[in-house]
Amino acid sequence: MILERLGPDQVDWERLDGFADRVVFQTREWVEFVASCQGAEPVIAELKDESATVGYLTALMVRRYGIPILGSPMPGWTTSFMGFNLEDGVSRRDAVEALIEFAFHSLGCRHLEFRDYDVSLADVEGLRFEHTPWRGLKVDLRQPEEEIWAGMKSECRTAIRKAERSGVVIEEASDLGFADDYYAQLEDVFAKQSMVPPYDAGRIRELIRHVHPSGQLLLLRARNPEGACIATGIFPAMTRSMHFLAGASWRDQQNLRPNEALMWSAMRYWRDRGVQACDLGGYMSYKRKWGGDEVRVPFLRRSRSSAVSLMRNLAQTAYTARQSLRGRMRSGLRSSAG
Repeated sequence: MILERLGPDQVDWERLDGFADRVVFQTREWVEFVASCQGAEPVIAELKDESATVGYLTALMVRRYGIPILGSPMPGWTTSFMGFNLEDGVSRRDAVEALIEFAFHSLGCRHLEFRDYDVSLADVEGLRFEHTPWRGLKVDLRQPEEEIWAGMKSECRTAIRKAERSGVVIEEASDLGFADDYYAQLEDVFAKQSMVPPYDAGRIRELIRHVHPSGQLLLLRARNPEGACIATGIFPAMTRSMHFLAGASWRDQQNLRPNEALMWSAMRYWRDRGVQACDLGGYMSYKRKWGGDEVRVPFLRRSRSSAVSLMRNLAQTAYTARQSLRGRMRSGLRSSAG
């Protein structure tokens, strides 16, 4: 099998969106969002088995410190999964082997990272990939609504009822001002841990501009009885799955339990539109209250040389340290002001 890159005018986006294993992060709108925020070049390629096209790859190419990198996706892109869309019966391992040749030889990249919802560690055994484990939780939305409700822990159902009794109202949003509401709450959430968000409000505005018109991005606000926005949630989706991409709330309003009300509203919204599963995002113990099953998907990476791999790991460590320092400095400034 080989991968052949398609020109922008050669990509049949409607055909790609028809694959059963398609996720929202592979759509044209999402790729354009990432490209605009990361200075990245979209790379769409068809997987060929002799003369037959048996699948596609969605990725983007960037340069970091002068090094060409293929990401599908890269960490920090506000993007959970990309990778392949394949016809039934096509080997994921064969597709990955074609990806290695494509990335390092056809494109001339020095580093490759990808996370495909359906590629496991067993699929890449012996192919010299490093990986970062990723755990998540997934709720089956094909169940009747009452069964989804019953599958939650009682504390979660109680929180949703409390939000309703307290007069919390959930509303859909479409305005760019949503980004400012969300980001102010996100800063408050991070400040609790003396940290700062890893991106600015401009990224959320770009997300709204590019993806919301497609109908595949649900933005929700929670308002208290006085009408103030006290929590926000961002939930992209396609038929296969909806995703809890991001959420935030004011700490002093969390006793009204707006976060649980937001999630439940999003789950019902996308279930009513035929979405099959709710991906709750990276594993955190509090998400167990929603029920569901645990999933594991490795974030895979491979470099042309050990030097590039070392540079990548050092850059990640430096970024984490810089974010921690920024958070401590901002926390110190708040304490001084107080």
